[in-house]
Amino acid sequence: MTSTADEQSLWFYEKNGARIGGVSDQAIIDLINSGGIQHGTLVWSQGLTSWIRIEDSQFAAHIHQLPPPLTGDSVNNTVVWVLAFAPIIGLFLEGIVAMIVYDGNEYRAEQALLDAKYWYITVLLNIGLSCFDEFRLKKAGQDTSSFRGWVWLVPVYLFQRAKRLKQNQAYFITWMACFALTFFI
Repeated sequence: MTSTADEQSLWFYEKNGARIGGVSDQAIIDLINSGGIQHGTLVWSQGLTSWIRIEDSQFAAHIHQLPPPLTGDSVNNTVVWVLAFAPIIGLFLEGIVAMIVYDGNEYRAEQALLDAKYWYITVLLNIGLSCFDEFRLKKAGQDTSSFRGWVWLVPVYLFQRAKRLKQNQAYFITWMACFALTFFI
């Protein structure tokens, strides 16, 4: 930065709660075109009194070429509701696998369940459904970068998802209740 004009042309943007920048006007446009900056991203440059949404900046024409993300009311929640019941579904699948492995011997299959021999089935089901749901949210135009790494920890993912989409925590609470219920089944 050698002059005031250079400083004024530098932009900062928010990503995952961090301030990134300063970058040029062209870099912002390139980020918009590549999907690195989306509707709702906060930006700031010298001369602004506070952070503003990208669509309220001089880059509005570029961002409006992209459709806005679907709102929480418009996003299909089928997968997340299956995920909410995944602890019980997983336990059921573990029972089916145990019955197949032990040729229908109910005693041995039940013992395998009590010993948590097939616990990984429920874990894989939960993580798989979380990843699939996160993929569907991305297709709906939602920026999932803030909770993408949490898909392996399902309750955190569900909590962050509801918060991001401005939905109630019903599927998070359902998952927690189903998880607790598996200890008594």
